[in-house]
Amino acid sequence: MGSFKENLEHYAELAVKVGINIQKGQELVINAPIHAIDFVRVVTKKAYQAGAKEVHFRWMDDDLTLTRYTYAPDEVFQSYPEWEAEGLEKLAKRGAAFLDLRTPNLDLLNDIDPEKIAENNKTASEALETYRDYRMADKVSWSILAIPSEEWAVKLFPNLETEAAVQKLWETLFEMTRADREDPIQAWKDHQETLDEKLNYLNAKKYHKLHYTAPGTDLTIEFPKGYQWAGGAAENAKGISFFPNIPTEEVFTLPLKTGVNGTVTSTMPLNYSGTLIEKLSLTFKDGRIVDFSAEKGYETLKRLVETDEGSHYLGEVALVPNDSPISQSGLIFFNTLYDENASCHLAIGKAYPKCLENGVNMSREELDAHGVNKSLTHVDFMIGSGQLDIDGITADGEEEPVFRNGLWAF
Repeated sequence: MGSFKENLEHYAELAVKVGINIQKGQELVINAPIHAIDFVRVVTKKAYQAGAKEVHFRWMDDDLTLTRYTYAPDEVFQSYPEWEAEGLEKLAKRGAAFLDLRTPNLDLLNDIDPEKIAENNKTASEALETYRDYRMADKVSWSILAIPSEEWAVKLFPNLETEAAVQKLWETLFEMTRADREDPIQAWKDHQETLDEKLNYLNAKKYHKLHYTAPGTDLTIEFPKGYQWAGGAAENAKGISFFPNIPTEEVFTLPLKTGVNGTVTSTMPLNYSGTLIEKLSLTFKDGRIVDFSAEKGYETLKRLVETDEGSHYLGEVALVPNDSPISQSGLIFFNTLYDENASCHLAIGKAYPKCLENGVNMSREELDAHGVNKSLTHVDFMIGSGQLDIDGITADGEEEPVFRNGLWAF
C-alpha cells in the first residue's frame, strides 16, 4: 500500500487507462461534482499526457440542484436544454469518451415532491435518449467512478470526525478498486481473468432460465434466444477495450422481456434520485410488474415503475457472489456503483443490446422481436444475500446449482 498521494495517482490512472482507456487524439467528457475539482485536475493531466485531444467538463452541485427543485417554476422541469443534449450527441458521434465521477446525494431531495423529480427525470431521459443509447450499446467508451464527499463519508463512518471519515472513505475506495496495489493496472487484468472464468462457464451452459429463492423471493427469469453474459471489460465501436464500472464484480445479461414471473425482495436500500427506497418488493407476471411495495420511498418507487411502459419490465440480470470485496467490507454504500457489486441485482428498464448476439447492430424493431426491453430508465436494485440460492434450468428442464447461500456453486 502506497501513500495517499500515490494511491490517488493510481486512482486517476485507473480512470484514464483502464476505465475509459483514452486513445491518442480522442476527446474526453468529464461529468463531476464541483467538490471533486482537485481529483479532476489530476485526471485531466493524465488524460492529456496519454494523448487526449481535448477534455470537456460538465459540473454538478447538490446545493444548486436542491435550489432548483425548491425555487424554480414548474415549467422548468418539463424541458431540457437543447444545446446540452445536442452537444453530447455530437461528442458521442465523434467518438469521445465519457467519464462520470459520482457522489451519492444522500437524502438530498427527501422533502421535494416525488412527482416533480419524476417529471424532471423523464424529461432528461427523453432529451438524452440518443446519447445514452451510444453508451448503453458501448458504441463509445464510458466509465463511472465514485468520489468521496463529507456527507457520504460521515454517513458511512458516523463514529469518525469529518476529516477522518473522508480519509477513511478514500482508503476504502482505493482498496475496493485495487488502486492501492503496487501495479493496479495488472491487478485489473488479473481480475478480468477471474470474471472470464464465470462468463465462459455461463455462456457455455446457456441456461434457459434461472430460479431465485430467498426470504421474500421466489422468482423465475427466462432468457431470449441468442442471449450472452458479459462482465468487466467491454469494447467500443472501434474495438477499444474499456471498463464501464470501477469497481466491478458482476457478470450480467438481459432477460426475455416477457419471461419473468414471481416475486423478488430487495436486500439493500436503493438511493434513487436523492431518495432512499428500502425493502422494495416487485411481483411479475409474464415479465410485467403487476404489484410492488416498499417500506420506505413507496411514492418514489411508484413513479420509477410508471416512468414509461418499459419501466414495468426488467432489463438486466446480474450475478455477484456474497464474498466480493465490496460485500466483505461489511458496508452499505448507499451508492449503486458499489452496492451492486456487493450483491446480485436486477435492473428495472432498458436492456443492454450487447447481451444479445449481434444486438448492437440490430434495429429497434429487431430488438423488440427478440424480447429486448426498451425504456427511458435503467435502475439497478440489490437482491443478493447469504441466503440466496439460484438454480439454472436447462432447455430440457434439468436444474443445476448456480448459487448456494449467496456464493458461486461451480
